[in-house]
Amino acid sequence: MAIFRCNQCGHIREVGNDYIGKSVICPKCKNITRIRDTVAFLKAVIKKHTLQTKELQRAREGINDEKPGQKMVESFSFDDIDINNTDIFTQSVSYAPIVDWFEERKIQIQINSDSMDTTGFFDEISLLLGNNFQVLNVVASQIKYVQNKGFSNVKIELSQKNKEEIQQITSFCKSLYDYSFVAKYFYQKKDKVIRLTLQSAPKIREFFNGIWMEWFILMKLLELFRVCKIAPSISRNSKITFANGTSNELDIFFLTKSNVSVYIECKSGEFRQDINKYLSLRKQLKIDKSQFILCVFGLSREQAQGMTSMYDLTFVNEKTLIEHIETLV
Repeated sequence: MAIFRCNQCGHIREVGNDYIGKSVICPKCKNITRIRDTVAFLKAVIKKHTLQTKELQRAREGINDEKPGQKMVESFSFDDIDINNTDIFTQSVSYAPIVDWFEERKIQIQINSDSMDTTGFFDEISLLLGNNFQVLNVVASQIKYVQNKGFSNVKIELSQKNKEEIQQITSFCKSLYDYSFVAKYFYQKKDKVIRLTLQSAPKIREFFNGIWMEWFILMKLLELFRVCKIAPSISRNSKITFANGTSNELDIFFLTKSNVSVYIECKSGEFRQDINKYLSLRKQLKIDKSQFILCVFGLSREQAQGMTSMYDLTFVNEKTLIEHIETLV
């Protein structure tokens, strides 16, 4: 049997194994929670309890022999957590090696720990959008355009789409409504028109303004780390300040146990005017070309290869990113 445990009200019940991995509505508080395998859930609980007990005992005995940043890679296993529903990466021990890495280079870094909390639904929607970017980008682009114009009603024409594309787009828009990314959803099947009413919450607006790409890449990386059984220190949406006072925002940065540092910048649409900025940033960080990556959504494989040959940066798209990361880790 599988287990349902609501993250909000704590309601627990057993369900069939067919529901494992699916997100369902809590019958008590209506919060949406992912169904987990019972054995995996119990292992995670026992592991967490054991670690907490050991840490408490060490604290009582006054023992503190850990090196800075060491605790992160030893304190959890990807087998014990649900990467789509965890706050473990928000804990300071998980990103301590990154802080140390920048401090050694006299660079100040502000970690946005909240941006690593996957207990919400930003990750689910970003994966849907990124994995089907060629078809679903019409939805994200239209939402971004309308909300930046200050309006709240979106109209999406599907008359030029084939049957499969219409099914994908309508299903995605329904998911946006189910997860409360939009306030209203209506499909006029006869006219092949979708109408959406947007939410005004700042986090939702930021999501469609491009943050969804960071979420997509973060979840792709976490899945790769889980499969490879490695636990790098990783951060998203951080800010760095150099000794001369100049600052930059970092989309995704991770550091492996072997001290391989990788920076990933997420882009879509027009990105060419920013190339010189990233060339300069790479030199300031002293990161190897292969480890300083511009992931441009919608860029063809041939374009990415050509741009990589022309500049001291590595260009990939949403499909080839993980292929390249595998060569680094």
